Amino acid sequence: MTSSYTPSFPPPRPAPVSAGSAPAAPEAPAPAAPAAPKRPGRDRYLDLLRAVALVRVVVFHVFGWAWLTVVFPSMGVMFALAGSLMARSLDRPAPAVVRARLRRLLPPMWAFAAVVVPVMFVVGWKPVKEEGIWWFIKLGCYLLPVGAPPYPSESGSPGGFLEQSWADQAVGPLWYIRAYLWFVLASPLLLRAFRRLPWATLLAPLGLTAVIGTGLVTVPGETGEGLVDFAVFGSCWVLGFAHHDGLLKKIPRYLAVSLAAFLMAFGLWWAAGHLTQEGWNLDEIPLAQSAWSLGFCAILLQYTPSWQRLPGRLARWDRLITLANNRAVTIYLWHNVLIMATSPLIDELWNIPWVGDHIGQYIDSSYAVLMLLLVWPLLALVILAVGWVEDVAAKRSPRLWPTGASARRRKNAPAPQ
Repeated sequence: MTSSYTPSFPPPRPAPVSAGSAPAAPEAPAPAAPAAPKRPGRDRYLDLLRAVALVRVVVFHVFGWAWLTVVFPSMGVMFALAGSLMARSLDRPAPAVVRARLRRLLPPMWAFAAVVVPVMFVVGWKPVKEEGIWWFIKLGCYLLPVGAPPYPSESGSPGGFLEQSWADQAVGPLWYIRAYLWFVLASPLLLRAFRRLPWATLLAPLGLTAVIGTGLVTVPGETGEGLVDFAVFGSCWVLGFAHHDGLLKKIPRYLAVSLAAFLMAFGLWWAAGHLTQEGWNLDEIPLAQSAWSLGFCAILLQYTPSWQRLPGRLARWDRLITLANNRAVTIYLWHNVLIMATSPLIDELWNIPWVGDHIGQYIDSSYAVLMLLLVWPLLALVILAVGWVEDVAAKRSPRLWPTGASARRRKNAPAPQ
């Protein structure tokens, strides 16, 4: 923009030029150094969604409220966000991207298995003779989770420090790691198929869920469980591709929201006719979970504001949201174990004089609330103890409590004179 300001004094007269001499050529301005390309920063809206998804998972596993799977389908959201980041990474050569994703995913799982698996053996778990060498091969899924790792169906003792189903609850979250691994390995082909046939690739997992997730065709065993998980959340993963490539922005918002609402309505209709003993828990109704999650995530990503900073009152949660994203795998892997660990801690309150006689009834009535309050400091301790493994896996300097505060201080520091 040119300035409209006019000087109030006459400009200086040019110096006289002697005869026979040419005027001096003005010096050419030095070429400006090209600005270094800015790397795209983190999308804080997506970071917020991931943090909310993690909190919802913890709350659901404490209270068991089935309606939470409808209010916020956390797993669908997490897979959609991961798919978007995977598409962004695949701008680089695919083999290097897959290796990098495996390197970031597996070490935190190994740290988890290094604690949980020895405890299983200590409390009496033994190889199954009937399975022979196959049992030891399946044990390798704790190193590379291409399948479901084995665990004792019953372990510990009734009323003991470890309840009998503790191993099942501890290993339960590993299905997500298996599904994530499958998606990472399949992503180079999935992304290529999506860019050629976007709508067919987006809806194909939903159609596959209608076949193998409803009992129309049954694939037995752990392979069937893995295929169902892959199908149920496959459309959410591919939706992440659509978000990265900008396909969602090309669709009129009213049309995208209308189609998403239709999918969600279909999911609820299907769930209403196929309720299990857990009621409206969509985790137990694959086709309803797939349709509802796809529609829900489509609306979330259609309205994505792409924040560079959290706005308004959300800014006060900035450090915790950053911490949750930097330690997402650690939080997810360990939260079930730590929820179980809250029970013996709460039970110790009965050994305190006066507590059992006077407020015991209040402890019983608010047991789940106490579990939720206790699990967060326990998660903080685990983050301090083993969370740094995520940094090592990502080839970063280990950090005990990565809230992003130090990075912000460096960014806001005055430039050297």
